[in-house]
Amino acid sequence: MSTSTPEGHLIPGIGVIETTESDNILRWDGDELYVEQDVYHNGQIVHRKYRRRVTKQVAHAIARMLAEH
Repeated sequence: MSTSTPEGHLIPGIGVIETTESDNILRWDGDELYVEQDVYHNGQIVHRKYRRRVTKQVAHAIARMLAEH
């Protein structure tokens, strides 16, 4: 399942509208938990498979869920 932020958000410092698309699959590289995103500025891709780290709170919630099973 791929999700995107079609409305995007304006980055005032560089004057572009940034949107992202992700398959929302959590990945672990042995050090960090992350999702991959494609990042677009004004509709043009600028980062493919950009790694966005999962927040500490989300990582702790996932760890608790895994510990229960």
